[in-house]
Amino acid sequence: MHPLKTVFPLLLAVATMASWWTDKPHDEVRRDDAVACMPMESFEAYRREAVTEPFGSLHPAPKSAKATERLGKSIRFKGSDGVEAGGYFISSKKPSKRWLIVIQEWWGLNENIKEEADRYYTDLGDMNVIAVDMYDGKVAETPDSAMKIMRSVDQKRLKAIIEGAVAHAGRKASIYSVGWCFGGMWSLQTAILAGTKAKGAVMFYGRPETDIERLKSIQCDVIGFFGNLDSSPSPAMVKAFEENMRTAGRNLTVHRYEAGHGFANPSNPKFDRQATEDSYAKAIAFLKSH
Repeated sequence: MHPLKTVFPLLLAVATMASWWTDKPHDEVRRDDAVACMPMESFEAYRREAVTEPFGSLHPAPKSAKATERLGKSIRFKGSDGVEAGGYFISSKKPSKRWLIVIQEWWGLNENIKEEADRYYTDLGDMNVIAVDMYDGKVAETPDSAMKIMRSVDQKRLKAIIEGAVAHAGRKASIYSVGWCFGGMWSLQTAILAGTKAKGAVMFYGRPETDIERLKSIQCDVIGFFGNLDSSPSPAMVKAFEENMRTAGRNLTVHRYEAGHGFANPSNPKFDRQATEDSYAKAIAFLKSH
């Protein structure tokens, strides 16, 4: 038999199947669903960087804040993955649907972050404040231990904790967020994950999201504070972030300081008081105005 007589029926069958597949209607994929399913490339880039020595050198071991009497208490809530999560919670004195989600640096939910939560609560007034425990109880005190934790964290778990905190706030809650470094990155991600509940996000030198489609899903204003002497994120990354937000049609306000990484953390040996006081005043004004 001639070879073509054998091959031709096979080619005809393949062409028929391809035509059937092309003509077959597919379920429409909504943009919001696509955004929710996208891998968070910014976090993976952060993780790869955060386990290197150069990144560790940006983070001198923090000065521990004293475990004084706090305004809040430890709570438990369910993550969106069904696993219980923890946090430090301060309830509004009056019933309020406004919630500020405070997100830790790469050290974990330590006394410094609880102190920041107390400070924001005091200055904001009528607002519930919850500092989420993104490491499920783990706290680092040295760059080496922080890098060890970072190697083991699961992106899906981090996302589940944020989503759980948003759900814990209630169906009609207005969600605000603030974070530093690792937490600055996740403050922006909180604005993405909270959807229509998001009312304002504050970033202190966190890695920006680079995916335009994810940025398009943000439904609140964003304010960011960055150091010109920082390399993570670098001034070039911040400039790209501004351009990406403009492309996405979203509102971003950026303030720059002649300071390095971690400038707004009083426990950081590189703490810059002047830059911190200015950025904190602007952050409080931003949150109150929204």
